[in-house]
Amino acid sequence: MPARRTRRRRATTLATAVAAGIVFTALPASAAPGGPGAGDPYYPDDGNSGYDVTQYDVHVDYDPARPRHLAGDTTVRAVATQDLDRFHLDLVGFQVSSVTVDGTPARAVTREGAHELVVTPARPLAKHTRFSVRVRYSGEPVGEGWHTLADGGASVSGEPHAATAWYPANDHPSDKATFRLTATVPEGWTVLGNGRQGATTSDGGTTTFRWYEDRPMATYLSTIAIDKFTVHTSKLSDGTPVVHAYSPGAVVDPESEALLPEVIDFLASKFGPYPFSSAGGIVIAGGDGEGPLALETQSRPTYQGSFFDSSMVHENAHQWFGNSVSVADWRDGCLAECFAQYANQLWDEEKAGADLDNGFYRTMLEDSEADPGFWSTRLYDPGKGRELHEALYTKGSMMLHALRRTVGDQAFFDTLRRWQRDHRYGNASWGQFEALAQEVSGENLTGFFDAWAHGTTVPPKKYLLPGSLGSLGSLGEVGQVG
Repeated sequence: MPARRTRRRRATTLATAVAAGIVFTALPASAAPGGPGAGDPYYPDDGNSGYDVTQYDVHVDYDPARPRHLAGDTTVRAVATQDLDRFHLDLVGFQVSSVTVDGTPARAVTREGAHELVVTPARPLAKHTRFSVRVRYSGEPVGEGWHTLADGGASVSGEPHAATAWYPANDHPSDKATFRLTATVPEGWTVLGNGRQGATTSDGGTTTFRWYEDRPMATYLSTIAIDKFTVHTSKLSDGTPVVHAYSPGAVVDPESEALLPEVIDFLASKFGPYPFSSAGGIVIAGGDGEGPLALETQSRPTYQGSFFDSSMVHENAHQWFGNSVSVADWRDGCLAECFAQYANQLWDEEKAGADLDNGFYRTMLEDSEADPGFWSTRLYDPGKGRELHEALYTKGSMMLHALRRTVGDQAFFDTLRRWQRDHRYGNASWGQFEALAQEVSGENLTGFFDAWAHGTTVPPKKYLLPGSLGSLGSLGEVGQVG
């Protein structure tokens, strides 16, 4: 579960802007700007309207001897979804030295709020126009997600925000794009990123690493990790390349590493084909202590200290639930966390012969009896700041097991595979999942989902203890409800 952190803010002063060569101008009254937000009810200033990003091409220079300084040169390729006189990007901090749109200097660049970079192109952009905006910037990364490691290296992981700490972005999961990373570091250091590795070149005491994620990715799932890594390479059973990287001081566990192909094959048997062109893990040690213990950075999860079977199963289940099929907005967090957590139960059931009814589910019921607040958080729309609430991991995995016992294994797993097939590399909402589960099962599940996903009290007994779970009906007050 990701740790919660407080975002640090930095305002751009007029003096800084002048030094950076940015011109502040008044916009005409007829301006038709893209909006500073994608419409998320929890984070209304995240993302931006008016365009759709197709690709990020991020170039960074980083010297661990200066661990709080990054030089970036990022090109964002996009399509205008309306006529645009100006548009917004999300970027926290940094001194912006230049901005061009299709190679022409922007007419004006301003900073607004905590993370808005407002760009006025030299000429308005017509709806459906493909355009590219290039931003050059440098300074200290100060946003969420950037973590300085003990030896001066760095790692990026965070949810719901991380990307804007190191490159300008349309920072909302509803606007996914492919990603290219080019990172230059001193010789002896290594850079890990998302996707497949490209050419690595050396020149004048520096080494440049290239990584390509060729499947659409939500910005918070992008990563860069810089350290004196030990790197191990292998392949999945179908030949997909695997890259594991370990920071100095991280635990190198050959048994866990060798287990990854089995984990991915298992998850593919439940959810459908593995969705990405590479796999592996980044294991970091030390750092500023603010990062999550593990995060599902796309194609190559990031772990702190070590990784093992349960964390591998959870984070790699996210490659399907959360990464390939991403949330429509942050109310839909259960579509990622509930399913990734239940994947751990499925693994225990198949690999260790666990009795989920009398083991996992019974334990959860007993825990709920001891915790009056266990049921009080909604799984859909849990509230701002609660989009990663513990309920999604506990109550959420219980809900999926109860759904499985309600509709039966065939309909349950057919629903999960169909969900992946129908929304592969896109976004979807919780309402769409409810509709699909009803369609596949042929059952009216309105009462079930009202009780489990939208309710804040113990579900009635017919939803709490369906099918074989009815044998748990003798459990205390919880089992007697309804």
